[in-house]
Amino acid sequence: MKTLEIIGFKRANLDSASLSEIRDSGNVPCVVYGPGIKEQIHFYAPAILFKPLIYTPDVHLVKLNIEGEEIKAVLKDTQFHPVSEVLLHADFLAYTNDKPIKFDIPIRVEGRSPGIAKGGKLEMKNRTIQVKGLAENLPDFITIDISKLDLGKSFKVGSVQPEGFEILTSPRVSLVTVAIPRALRGKGAEDDEEEEAEAEASEE
Repeated sequence: MKTLEIIGFKRANLDSASLSEIRDSGNVPCVVYGPGIKEQIHFYAPAILFKPLIYTPDVHLVKLNIEGEEIKAVLKDTQFHPVSEVLLHADFLAYTNDKPIKFDIPIRVEGRSPGIAKGGKLEMKNRTIQVKGLAENLPDFITIDISKLDLGKSFKVGSVQPEGFEILTSPRVSLVTVAIPRALRGKGAEDDEEEEAEAEASEE
């Protein structure tokens, strides 16, 4: 997994006026907490440093450099302005090399589906898989092969082969499905889709 560095500066004040001043100056208010940190650290960092971190489907580890103090972390949560979509706040979760962390890893699709060749449409049911493992073992993304996916069939989490990490998402959850066009639908295909939907609903 790739590592990005974000340089930050501790916040002296935590009031709302200070938050506005930080954002107006092109920075993002942040907080980091987790293993190895006695008290959460409030800091701010230049907004431009977040671009390769939040505007990508991949997952990155982060090396926070807060006034010389380096902390290994992952981006846990973000808050955006509802209209301008400007990043308003970022939460980081610190981690250590010897303790596993939970994370949502995005999926990527590869291969040519025979179902799509017959006129089916690929539908993304879930774009991430929740996993648990040491940070150094977590991939930027998980690749799934749809080259055997026919009409009405789905690729489920249970078909993913983890390497060095544990999958927490239910194995019965569908990641992608080759939907059957109405013109090609028959009674059997409709029944298959209904059974699959019922099976997934029972897992929720």
